Amino acid sequence: MLIRSEAPADILLIDALLKSVFDTDAEANLVMRLRENGCRTLSLVACTDKGEVIGHAFFSPVTVAGQETNWQGLAPLSIHQDHRNQGVGLALLAEAQATLADFDYPAVVVLGDPNYYHRAGYEAALPYGLTCRWPGTEAAFMVLEIAPGSVQQHQGLVEYCEEFNALA
Repeated sequence: MLIRSEAPADILLIDALLKSVFDTDAEANLVMRLRENGCRTLSLVACTDKGEVIGHAFFSPVTVAGQETNWQGLAPLSIHQDHRNQGVGLALLAEAQATLADFDYPAVVVLGDPNYYHRAGYEAALPYGLTCRWPGTEAAFMVLEIAPGSVQQHQGLVEYCEEFNALA
């Protein structure tokens, strides 16, 4: 398996992957809008030895309490049905963490399954005083500290790019 940055030739393959993984086209449309509006910080793909795109992780900027913090939001993470439970997602997350660290991004937030994301080092965000705009998601809202001490420096409402409002 090879993990690399998204290339222009991957865009339609990522779109097809997202549409196959999620129940609706909402996530595929979201990624396309974020990409088109310049809200992509990092987009990684996992490929088989034959070049088939089997996984994707997308990161875009977030604000904390209305402030630009250089924090990133992970959404979505998608793995092809035939390649789940093989470590593809965790490998994507590890590569993303290393890449984001290389570029001095201090933290990442995610809204997802705590049992899964805890395995990648994410922690509950609420004990740090961090919340998101979607009610009832407190247990699923998590943070990963990349730069030591960065999470304790900020508290408040974490807001994703405006394009995410279409999902609400």
